[in-house]
Amino acid sequence: MVVGGCFRDKSGIAQAADAGYCRMVSTEPLRCAGALIVDHDGRIFFQRRSPHRRLFPNCWDIVGGHVEPGEDIDEALRREITEETGWVLSHVLGQVGEYSYVGDDGLARTEYDFLVRVDGDLDHPMLEAGKHTEYRWLAEHEVTLLDEHRDVNDGLIRRIAEEGFAVLRSIGL
Repeated sequence: MVVGGCFRDKSGIAQAADAGYCRMVSTEPLRCAGALIVDHDGRIFFQRRSPHRRLFPNCWDIVGGHVEPGEDIDEALRREITEETGWVLSHVLGQVGEYSYVGDDGLARTEYDFLVRVDGDLDHPMLEAGKHTEYRWLAEHEVTLLDEHRDVNDGLIRRIAEEGFAVLRSIGL
């Protein structure tokens, strides 16, 4: 079956129908793990993606990324936190949600987001070089900042933040 210039082989992997351009592309949604890192004042950590990023350039985002082959969600969550901030996951406070979306690159993703605490110097994250340009700790009343540089109809990161603050309230933090 050909879909969008690709066909699905017996293994379920999509391949380019054009023999001159053959690359392997999964037709399954990519799985992602996201961390809403909470400080002792009940604020959540956000970082701005570099303007050179292919997906959501110059936008505010939570810590997280794709689940690598052989990883489970927990392992990806731990790895992404350390890669993007230098901090270490200390414990998960609760799940915020599961979100499905198609990125600017046309790939479908399912993201699993968690409210977490970390160990490390919260005043000095080590942002991943070339991927993030700045960070902010936001209180619940500041979440509209997250719409900056995003499509007005998107609102995904703000919705995730609002749901994260709702989970924080529900567990009494």
